[in-house]
Order: sequence, then structure tokens, then C-alpha cells
Amino acid sequence: MRITRIVALAAAATLTLGGLAACGESNDGGAAAAGIVNKASKDKKLVIGVKADQPGLGLQTGATYEGFDIEIAKIIAKGLGVEPGGIEWKTTVSLNREPFIQQGQVDLVVATYTINDERKQKVNFAGPYYVAGQDLLVAAASTVTGPEALSGKRVCSATNSTPAKRIKTDYKQIQLVEFDSYSKCINALTGKTVEAVTTDDIILAGYAAQEQYAGKFKVVGKTFSSEPYGIGLKKDDKAGCEKINEILKTAATDGSYKAAWDTSLGKSGKAAPTLDTSKLTNCG
Repeated sequence: MRITRIVALAAAATLTLGGLAACGESNDGGAAAAGIVNKASKDKKLVIGVKADQPGLGLQTGATYEGFDIEIAKIIAKGLGVEPGGIEWKTTVSLNREPFIQQGQVDLVVATYTINDERKQKVNFAGPYYVAGQDLLVAAASTVTGPEALSGKRVCSATNSTPAKRIKTDYKQIQLVEFDSYSKCINALTGKTVEAVTTDDIILAGYAAQEQYAGKFKVVGKTFSSEPYGIGLKKDDKAGCEKINEILKTAATDGSYKAAWDTSLGKSGKAAPTLDTSKLTNCG
């Protein structure tokens, strides 16, 4: 009797362990299924984090979002099998992009999101789809060719921004004027109280593309930093990252990348850049 009971208990333990192993396999499979490729295929919906206050890039008017980042996001979504009607746009700001991805509040972030080592510890990045650089926005008739030509001149940037800090450390001969927003810098440039505005070239191009500034401003076109913009997604979603890179490769050759630029930032007069697919990330 005792031997029979021991055998029975051992068999039950084996079944229990087998069940736990099966659960473990199911959980792993569930984690894999949570990736962006499978979610898009199953739900035909995506939540994408974007900026709402950057003209030409991500600008919200009422319930509508428009700009280059928005067009890039649509290209990515379509490549994943999601039509524009299946996209839910969610406004993000610089400080909440990583938390939104980690918490699952968004599936992707396409929001002038610079790829750097610190952020790669928290999220994964596909791209870059554009490499920005700090530049200058000046009056259309200006002869300024770069920061070296602004010695003793007043140049505006956002308070505590990276561009402002770079002017302070690398171009001390410039008189830096700071406001809490770039829109106030644009007003200062319009009023001719500053000689130039400085931040990422693509952001400046967005302002220059606005209808009310048509023909008034130009981007100098001499960058003095490098800011690779990527598409952020969950840290462990390597398959999703690789799929997005494949979509970007296709966009670089089928005309959709150029079309995205031409319908947004191209209105500033800045020619569409070439998407260098040899620099796409290895997805970690």
C-alpha cells in the first residue's frame, strides 16, 4: 500500500511539474505574441505616440495630426498591416516617451526621438529615418552661413535645451537669448530682435514651412551636431524592430519616404533627404 501510494504521489508531482512547464511555455509564447508584428496582424490597430506642437513634424489641429513624423508613422503602420483608420494617435512629450512605451500606453513612438545609448537601456529603436542636426533659422535675405558668422549677434533658443547649451559652451561669442518655447523665438526673429533661431534643422524647417512664414525665413543648411531620429518600441521586441527597418528600406526605394517629406517639411523648400538604410540599427 505504501509503495503504491508513493508511486501515485510521484506521478502526480510529475504531472504538476509538466503543467507548470507547459504554463511557462505558454507565457513565453504570450510574450512573443505581444510583439508589434503580431499585435498589428491580429488587431489591425496601433497606438502611436507623436508630438502635437511641432509644425511640419507632429502638429495637432483639433482631432487631426499632421507632419513628417505622422507620415512616417502611417508608412510603418501600413507595412504592419494597419490602415490609417486603425491608428490611435497619442500625444507624447520628451519626458514621457520611454514610460509610455514601457507601460504599454503606446505601441510605437515616432516623435523626433533621438536614438542614444541611455535611451537604448530602456527601449528598442528602429531607424534612424532621419538624422537631424542643430542648425540656424534666419531671415530669407540673410547672408549668415553658420554659427561662426554670428559673433556678437543675438541668437534665440529654448531655455535649458541641448541647442542652447551647445551655444553656451561652443560658441561663446554669440549672445544667447532664451525663451521657454521655440514659438517665442520665432516671434523674436519675426520682430528682428534676434538674428537667428537655433535648434534641430528639421524643427526649424517645420516652422519655415508654416503658411504665415512662407518666404520670410530659411534654414541655413550647415548643421553642427548629429541627432538620429528613431522609432521607439518595447525593449524586448527585436522582431518588431527588424520588421520596421524592413519597412523603412522599402520606403526608401518605392517613393513613399520622399512623398512623406514632400507633403510636410518639403513645403519649407528644403529638398527631401536620402534615407541611408545602411545606418539602420541592429535592433539590439
